Amino acid sequence: MSNVLVDARRVPPLGGFNATLLRLELLRMLRNRRTVVFTLILPAFLALAFGGQSGWQEQVGSGNVAAYILLSMALYGAALTSAATGSMVAMERALGWSRQLRLTPLHPVAYVVVKTIVALAMGALAIAVVLVVGLIMGKAEMPAGVWVGGGLLALACTMTFAALGVFIGYVVPGENAMQILGPGLALLSFLGGVFIPLDQYAAVVRDIAYWTPMYGVAEIVRAPLTHELPWYAVVNAVGWLALFIAGAAWRMGKDTARV
Repeated sequence: MSNVLVDARRVPPLGGFNATLLRLELLRMLRNRRTVVFTLILPAFLALAFGGQSGWQEQVGSGNVAAYILLSMALYGAALTSAATGSMVAMERALGWSRQLRLTPLHPVAYVVVKTIVALAMGALAIAVVLVVGLIMGKAEMPAGVWVGGGLLALACTMTFAALGVFIGYVVPGENAMQILGPGLALLSFLGGVFIPLDQYAAVVRDIAYWTPMYGVAEIVRAPLTHELPWYAVVNAVGWLALFIAGAAWRMGKDTARV
């Protein structure tokens, strides 16, 4: 009898990770109206609002100011989308779905991998929407390699905010997660130089910006355009990524231990 129970609870290959589970998670996110707004409508609106300003044809690196703003908006849209995707664990916990999953052979690591892939997929969709809007507008001027490189770097940087979303989702109950993440990411974007270049801020604000989670990733995403990447921006990005991953793993471990 004991051998039967052990076999029944044996973790399946890859910890239970499979294409069907991933597909269902993606479809569930795409059917969420709030997610569609964050993924498609908001990033496109921001690209139109910020990228359509006159007088932004001045040269910046290998492109112009409009290209600088477009890459910034792609990062913001992807960060917001991936954070929203990660924070869905809050709703799953409130509805009891997380507890049901913990009663299955699905390994917690496989669950995190699925959430990460879904967050990256949604982030990629947000980046694609912003870049397509930029192409249609025709104001952003940069080499083809910068379009591709900036988009791929923005996608890589969304890992930071997917981890942040998962962390907040395990700390804050229910729908309150996005009520914190939405305004919080907007504020961090202002402080981190995503919406407004840091050289337009007072010195004290710039000193604060260098410590915010948005500063490092913004510099990395725009580096193919500006050809500038301070070493401390890389340290900033890596440090916040490690911190958010550690926080998400810690909270998930405490939540999993309840069963």
